[in-house]
Amino acid sequence: MRLDDLHLWYLGDPAAPRYVGALKLVSAGKGVSLHYCKEWLDHGFALSEDLPLVDIEHAPPGRLAADAPRAVGAVDDARPDRWGEKVIRCVDRPARLSLMEYLYFAGDDRFGALGVSTSPNGYSPHANSPLPRLEDAQALSEVAAKIEAAEPITAREAKIIAGGGSPLGGAKPKALITIDGEQWVIKFFNNEPIDAPLIEHATMTLASRANITVAETRIIPLIGANAIAIRRFDREQGGRIHAISAGTAIRAATARGQEPELGYPELARILRRVGVTQDDTHRRDTRELFRRMVFNILIDNTDDHEKNHSLLVVRPFQNGRLKLAPAYDVLPTNSGQGHQEFVCGSHGRDSTLDNAMSQCEAFGLVPEEAAAEVAIVIDAVSTWKAHFEQAGVTRRDIESLAERIDGHELAAQRAGFDPSRFRAAPARKIRPGPFRRG
Repeated sequence: MRLDDLHLWYLGDPAAPRYVGALKLVSAGKGVSLHYCKEWLDHGFALSEDLPLVDIEHAPPGRLAADAPRAVGAVDDARPDRWGEKVIRCVDRPARLSLMEYLYFAGDDRFGALGVSTSPNGYSPHANSPLPRLEDAQALSEVAAKIEAAEPITAREAKIIAGGGSPLGGAKPKALITIDGEQWVIKFFNNEPIDAPLIEHATMTLASRANITVAETRIIPLIGANAIAIRRFDREQGGRIHAISAGTAIRAATARGQEPELGYPELARILRRVGVTQDDTHRRDTRELFRRMVFNILIDNTDDHEKNHSLLVVRPFQNGRLKLAPAYDVLPTNSGQGHQEFVCGSHGRDSTLDNAMSQCEAFGLVPEEAAAEVAIVIDAVSTWKAHFEQAGVTRRDIESLAERIDGHELAAQRAGFDPSRFRAAPARKIRPGPFRRG
């Protein structure tokens, strides 16, 4: 069955799905377009800034590289990424591998609040098995390892992973599970030289000490390894939250034909312009985004790419609706490469505090305020060894990470940063001259 046409639904209230519009395979099979239905045009909201409520077929970017197929706007965040695609190829084995197949076979538990159906008249997603539970974690990890190693799996193993493996992005083995009735993402050890799941948990909890809002995490002990579970932030009691990646938000805000600047300053400008204004949430979000950038630099998390930051679309859908989602996928890459995936400032992706400070005004901060935020992060990162040890990270792993985090490049920046350099000079008092009668 060739899926050249599918239908997009909104599942903010899963008990009452709302039809959004028609999806079509375009650009010689390298893209997916969206045409809103009349009901959504009259009573819906723009899924992203590049998908305004107008009665046209919204097309993806005109030039799509063969290795970079893309759906239009926020629809692109509804498709699985490398790991999810790998699960679909292994479990569902569609006759054709296009964006439409990946969108459809991802099923009903994808990122955000969008769903994909074969019908415009009723929401009928691809049927997957029920989500695995916490007690299935060991079996899930074994099936994920076989898929990662390109080993054949049994029908029973396919059923286990099909329930929660295909909607997910990223490259590493993971799955959805339920814990106490809530959805969590579980990420497995993948033969890394260090205990990556435990180190991610330690890093995320360390980030919270730097006044960074992080997704809730917990360690799941398995046979011979740890896994990490991350509570989903795009789910709420009885509903789903429409969410978009930072890459989608930045591309949507960039004029067609121009190259987007995928980075922290541009994301901050978007939050300042269309963030949640109630109680100055957008100002707190941009300040926190600045701290996240500095934390990633100092903890050697250089894998801070466009899909490792997200925005939540807060209801009601009005101007000033985007909110910074909790931080996730934060851990040292242990690479010491000296540049981030996300642009940090005037010196591009350079992993330096000077670069982070260079465009602090984009975050709504004057240099003195930005320097105070840097100092907060430095104080937290300076405790990383004790914090990681308390979290159970082994001495061997700590010593390995210390080669980067406490290496000259990063340690010197922590020690050498002087907030007083950025204090505004006090205004000069002008002494009044002698009074003279005219």
